[in-house]
Amino acid sequence: MPVKHKHLIIRAEVMTPITSEKELKKWLRNIVNKIDMKIIKGPYVSYVSKEGNRGVTGVVMIETSHIAIHIWDETTPALVQCDVYSCAEFSTNEVLAEFINMEVTKIDHMLLNRAECICIGDR
Repeated sequence: MPVKHKHLIIRAEVMTPITSEKELKKWLRNIVNKIDMKIIKGPYVSYVSKEGNRGVTGVVMIETSHIAIHIWDETTPALVQCDVYSCAEFSTNEVLAEFINMEVTKIDHMLLNRAECICIGDR
């Protein structure tokens, strides 16, 4: 049964992180294509050089919402946090598979059905 308003939250530790803006733009375009979505703006990517937050950040707006990622590359393994949100159906497994090339040592994810979330004001 399809779940609408999926919010996939991913935390991964990787040995070969993406460190360039060009490479992350390509990765974001690829993931959008893999889950059969349509880009409306972006991807927008920037390398952050501030110590303690060093790494590459990217976001792409899709017709049904967004994908955002930050890769902290100062540590080994590197830390990756990624959000994929869409009100259209997509495959969690296809998204997770896109992390394989980064040589994942650990990956955790949570899938929220935001259509069923209860707002505090609704109680």
